[in-house]
Amino acid sequence: MGRFIYTVQDAQGTVTTGAVDAEDEDGAVQTLQTKGLFILSIQAEDTKSKGLLSLKKKGGGKISGREMVFFGEQMSTLIGGGIPLVRALSLLSEHAENKALGAVLSSVTKEVSAGGAFHKALEKHPKVFNEIWISLVQAGEVSGQLPSVLRQITAYSESQEAVKSKIITAVSYPAVLFTMSMGVLTYFIVYIVPVFAGIFRDFHLQLPILTRVIVAFSAVVTKYFVLMLVVVIGSVFAIRAYIATPAGRLTWNHAQFNMPLFGGLVRAMQTERMLTTMSTLIRSGVSILNAVSVLEGAFKKNLIFQNALKQAKNDIASGRSISESFKKTAMFPPMVTEMMWMGEESGKLPDIIGVLSKYYQEQIDQWLRRFSALIDPILVVGVGGIVAVIVMSIFMPIFKLSQIGGG
Repeated sequence: MGRFIYTVQDAQGTVTTGAVDAEDEDGAVQTLQTKGLFILSIQAEDTKSKGLLSLKKKGGGKISGREMVFFGEQMSTLIGGGIPLVRALSLLSEHAENKALGAVLSSVTKEVSAGGAFHKALEKHPKVFNEIWISLVQAGEVSGQLPSVLRQITAYSESQEAVKSKIITAVSYPAVLFTMSMGVLTYFIVYIVPVFAGIFRDFHLQLPILTRVIVAFSAVVTKYFVLMLVVVIGSVFAIRAYIATPAGRLTWNHAQFNMPLFGGLVRAMQTERMLTTMSTLIRSGVSILNAVSVLEGAFKKNLIFQNALKQAKNDIASGRSISESFKKTAMFPPMVTEMMWMGEESGKLPDIIGVLSKYYQEQIDQWLRRFSALIDPILVVGVGGIVAVIVMSIFMPIFKLSQIGGG
């Protein structure tokens, strides 16, 4: 028999905290549910909470995308269950295990309890709540469908997190393999080759051209290793500083779109994000013009898309159709603009855009699967080939030395 601490809400919306004795957590849950209570959290005494209000990770100052998904789920559940907005925010701020998120929610709670609009309170924390969050919450407040809109925010955030997770999963192993391989090659060049080069010099051997090239390369790297490291690090910082400027950001965006192999993936990812966001905004009651305006703000890191969306917004504001405005930018694939036209004609634009976003999600999945299948053997063969060349360059003089010794 154990003791479980709970926080529950009754049919009248009153939230209470107490304790119940039961054999296990399932038994405690069943006991509370038979009384008609809605469980917000439940935990065994002296253990960490496993309930609705404790889904977040512990932690520091950074608020992850996954934590924002959990926050949206919790807000939707609480408000949908009849808990007032201020009380729901207060509960989540009190139970947030991420101190940074708890502080933000506490500030938002104070703003809303003082009579401010929810979306206006979110606007004061742009690093946590982006334009999409703010616009969707505003639409939910205006339409009176805030719980439904919060569920759409959660679904949207989950889809974007899923795409990020797939990309990270696809590139993690190749990145680790490449890093380790470069470390091994550097060790060979800096430490192993110079040892054998000294031995060859002592025996005054006439080295093959391949060995001479490797030895010369090793000598340069060993002598100027620190300088080369400083140059590489300095170049990285210089490039990042240039990319931070508008001209540099635009140059970087063009380079991303035109990269061999990866350019198509970048375009597909940006297009999928644009379509998914637009579909979510329109479904939540945001007007087309406001939706495109929000998208323009959401693509601050991609000036090519941002400029195209700005042009489309201006054309829509002047009376052009959505499909015509997007087509005029020459930025989006013909399939996107044609299906937008079909959506306008049929009156099912959000559904059509949703279908398009799912299509691009599948395209991204296929690309990542092909990439994972190809990159591993390419890296293994490539790095193995380089190592084989270095080893061969070292052993060729050794074989020659053994022949001399045998003679």
